[in-house]
Amino acid sequence: MNETKLKDLLEQMTFDEKIAQLMQLATPFFEGAESEGQITGPLAGLGLNEEEISNSGSVLGASGAKEVINIQKAYLKKNRLGIPLLFMADVVHGYKTIFPVPLAIGCSWDLELAEKSAEIAAKEASVSGVHVTFAPMVDLVRDPRWGRVMESTGEDSYLNSLFAKAFVRGFQGSSLENEAYRVAACVKHFAAYGAPEGGRDYNTVNMSERELRQSHLPAYKAALDEGCEMVMTAFNTVDGIPATGNKQLMRDLLRDEWKFDGVLISDWGAVKEMIPHGVAADESEAALKAIEAGVDIEMSTSCYVKNLKMLVDNGSVSEEIINESVLRILKLKDKLGLFENPYRDANEELEQKLVMSEEHRQSAYELATKSCVLLKNEQVLPLNTEQKIALIGPFAVNGDILGPWSWLGSKEDAVTLVDGFKTKLDQANLFTAKGADIDTITEEQWQEAIQVAEQADIIVLALGEHSDMSGEAGSRADIRLPEAQLTLISKLKDLRKPIVTVLFNGRPLDLHGVIEHSNAILEAWFPGTEGGAAIADLLYGDVNPSGKLTMSFPHSVGQVPVYYNHFNTGRPKDASDAQVRYVSQYLDIPNEPLFPFGFGLSYTSFSYRELSLSSEVVTPTEPITVSVQVENTGNVAGEEVVQLYVRDVAAEVVRPLKELKGYEKIWLEPGEAKTVSITITEESLRYHHANLEYKSDRGEFFVYVGSNSQQVQAASFVLEK
Repeated sequence: MNETKLKDLLEQMTFDEKIAQLMQLATPFFEGAESEGQITGPLAGLGLNEEEISNSGSVLGASGAKEVINIQKAYLKKNRLGIPLLFMADVVHGYKTIFPVPLAIGCSWDLELAEKSAEIAAKEASVSGVHVTFAPMVDLVRDPRWGRVMESTGEDSYLNSLFAKAFVRGFQGSSLENEAYRVAACVKHFAAYGAPEGGRDYNTVNMSERELRQSHLPAYKAALDEGCEMVMTAFNTVDGIPATGNKQLMRDLLRDEWKFDGVLISDWGAVKEMIPHGVAADESEAALKAIEAGVDIEMSTSCYVKNLKMLVDNGSVSEEIINESVLRILKLKDKLGLFENPYRDANEELEQKLVMSEEHRQSAYELATKSCVLLKNEQVLPLNTEQKIALIGPFAVNGDILGPWSWLGSKEDAVTLVDGFKTKLDQANLFTAKGADIDTITEEQWQEAIQVAEQADIIVLALGEHSDMSGEAGSRADIRLPEAQLTLISKLKDLRKPIVTVLFNGRPLDLHGVIEHSNAILEAWFPGTEGGAAIADLLYGDVNPSGKLTMSFPHSVGQVPVYYNHFNTGRPKDASDAQVRYVSQYLDIPNEPLFPFGFGLSYTSFSYRELSLSSEVVTPTEPITVSVQVENTGNVAGEEVVQLYVRDVAAEVVRPLKELKGYEKIWLEPGEAKTVSITITEESLRYHHANLEYKSDRGEFFVYVGSNSQQVQAASFVLEK
């Protein structure tokens, strides 16, 4: 259907039909839904009549080809103009086959696998009837107290931008119109949702426009440049105005400056939340501010459908603005082919074959092996199959390893850690005990754990957070492991046996109480459906760990936010003179994180040497190439992430001490060496100046290359214009 026909359809719509298109309702409102009529809580207070529901434009949370087809059939029987529904869902890191949480995917530094994970999620979701996913979340995150850091790929805007593009490509493919088994992506949360004060979800965000543009906006822009079809507003304020009613952000920047003409949707209830924010006196004013800001779809509240007609009648809102929003929604439905086939890819028979297929599970396994990060190893790992293993802890046999936003993922389908271990060694050499629950411990539990540990050569402790302890509304002020688990590891340490700790969690943790008692630590995050198999292969050396942190681990929560690309101060701390007082420092802990951005160990070792530049001068037309030789100096093959950082020595405004500008993953056999070359262009040295102009400065720059953001070799060059 071309745009002329869509405009003709728009002209045939009554005003009530138009504004109903702007309303998204949850599945229970719709005839044909398995949960039909089960409307409780805030949904029960929407006060919607049958006509409003029958014209609603989109559905949130329907699952399964059968249910989607039934809802669409019943809906189209009642819809006067035969305009089909859009089905949307939170398919964040897998539909039914669950991949590691996005923060873990970031730690893989593997864009191809990230794209593949989104492609598989799209395939499973689309064949099950989903048209739109509320992903990727590309919010920049620097505060691990915030539970939703698990849904981001980390603290670096450059790397987040690369992953944003990869996820969009995976979800949408090359063309929604011509490619089957894809879904429209919705980038979120616009904007700066990842920077709430105190790390408390939904809280105030306050920053300069330059910081917003320099650090937080690039990943959203990258997703849109890749063709992302939708944007979701953030819950937070931006410059004192809630994002959902922020005209400067949504109209001036998103629509006018960035030329985004796709669909803009509010987050759940965010339109009505402008009332408690204190910028709207009632639902009518909330609707006015949201529609003026350019929000096309209101999710799960009824401010639009109850108030827009009155606002148009009294002249507060132009009907043309509403027509623009409706037309954008119709265009997306048309792009998805819903007017020709309202069921799109929904297919019950194919759903049974594709969802959770062995091929999909294998991809989930591969990404899980790449996402785990080895934080510590005192020559305890890899394990060998002759050792007697005591597998202890609340995650030893627990299927709660999928993480938040795993929606249809099943703990029963997950490969647990004990499942993985059973494939590695004789059952007579494997002893298991729970040892503690996640946040409680009894004397009987720890006594059983000690009894089991005494029979073993090595203790493998499976510790972590319950999935509800991170994710949305999962903010925590104390980011250590629960006291029960710290007690367990302390008691087991008294046995003087090697302890390997495997961590299951959705955020960087304060590891005090763990790191000093562990001889090795593997950060597994929430690794997804194949997590237990992947971890067992890593612990036994069948796979060499290669993950690198994309979010720093704090020394303690008092450092937070702590991140690698911070500014210097006028009184920086000099590590060579620890006695100086009047410098920027803590008196009781280091300034540096416990584990920095880019950090991750391997079972082999890599040496860096012969750092060289193709030229000492960069110009707008002449980039330079930075080269370094990397050698595998260990005894096993391994994969290394070679990282390149840059510092602008003297700029118009303060610039970070280091900024990631490129990286390359390489595979090296024992004794093998490769020369890695990464290009630096003038464009990569640009930043937002005092007047927000985006340009570069002449002068000196440092370039750093190494295995993480702290262990680097340095050289310098100048930019000339």
